Amino acid sequence: QVHLVESGGGSVQAGGSLRLSCAASGLIVSRYCMGWLRQAPGKEREEVARIGSDGSTRYADSVKGRFTISRDNAKNTLYLQMNSLKPEDTAMYYCAARADCWFSGYADWGQGTQVTVSS
Repeated sequence: QVHLVESGGGSVQAGGSLRLSCAASGLIVSRYCMGWLRQAPGKEREEVARIGSDGSTRYADSVKGRFTISRDNAKNTLYLQMNSLKPEDTAMYYCAARADCWFSGYADWGQGTQVTVSS
């Protein structure tokens, strides 16, 4: 059974930083396409970053240059380093896994962690 547990969310002022973590069990993060997605109230869920099994990464235009996705294979943990945070980054952030980055959908999800950025 797959479990993805996010942590690291919180409240921060604009310009600040947070690092989200996603501890995985029941799957090996380096063998999956792992993503961070977010959903703000009244908005559609969006993928902000993903990392493939080959280590390739992709970011939403809105976070390029500010967010960095990474993984620690030894800890089986996914991270999202978020710098220069903006109020529009406020959302619930979810860690998710899918078999590949191109053809499959996200099948396993964490419970989410809230990020709130104040101006």
